[in-house]
Amino acid sequence: MFLEGIGQETEHTLWKQGIEDWHAFLEAKKIKGISEKRKYYYDRLLHQARRELYSFNASFFTSLIPLAETWRLYDFFKEEAVFLDIETAGMNMHDDITVVGLYDGITTKTMVRGINLNYQELKEELSRYSMIVTFNGATFDLPYLKKRYPELLPHIPHVDLRTVTARLGYHGGLKSIEKEFSITRRELVSRLHGGDAVTLWRMYYGSGDDHYLKLLIEYNEEDVINLKKIADICTKRMEHRLIGDLKEESQDQKNSNNSIQKEI
Repeated sequence: MFLEGIGQETEHTLWKQGIEDWHAFLEAKKIKGISEKRKYYYDRLLHQARRELYSFNASFFTSLIPLAETWRLYDFFKEEAVFLDIETAGMNMHDDITVVGLYDGITTKTMVRGINLNYQELKEELSRYSMIVTFNGATFDLPYLKKRYPELLPHIPHVDLRTVTARLGYHGGLKSIEKEFSITRRELVSRLHGGDAVTLWRMYYGSGDDHYLKLLIEYNEEDVINLKKIADICTKRMEHRLIGDLKEESQDQKNSNNSIQKEI
């Protein structure tokens, strides 16, 4: 729930009252704990949100929904999402971006520094999408891109899968998460990690040997393709967890009512 003043605890309270979605909230004449005036205010916001959602206006939700909850939008906008991953010449913010990988769920697009990496073209490409999906992008990929081109990124929701996987109890980098979900890579590429991507670029840049660049591109392509696989799995698991919490709340209420009836 993105409504101001309604956090996780209040959301659970709403579940106990049988209010499990926007429709139920709007249909309810009165809601315990919410004044009539505030209910009217919330109703207006939900009506607007529903219009924007079914108009596929993802940008409406960018400032409304915190990063930890943007996964809730994924199922609706996944067909218009871009899976993004960058590689750099080093691990400091001043190091150059060497590769930008994009995946729309069907095809990949790779932009390489000195070959076809043009930030204006990248901006135009990103403007086609309604959602950006990354792994640790809130800390690494997006700040790196913003530093080079402050106006590059569109005002659309961002799902950082590192946040989602952590909430599900999985820790470590993207490669560790892939193993948890039995996602495999070609053997040579599977042995690479982020530091190796830096080395591959330096080997290519220093020698001019395309072998190193091809490995780096394949490594990046595997990253963005696997982001979708992880997003599909994790958002479903988060939904199941949400439903499980809802059922647990309902069962607790039912048990409480039964206990009260027995006492009476």
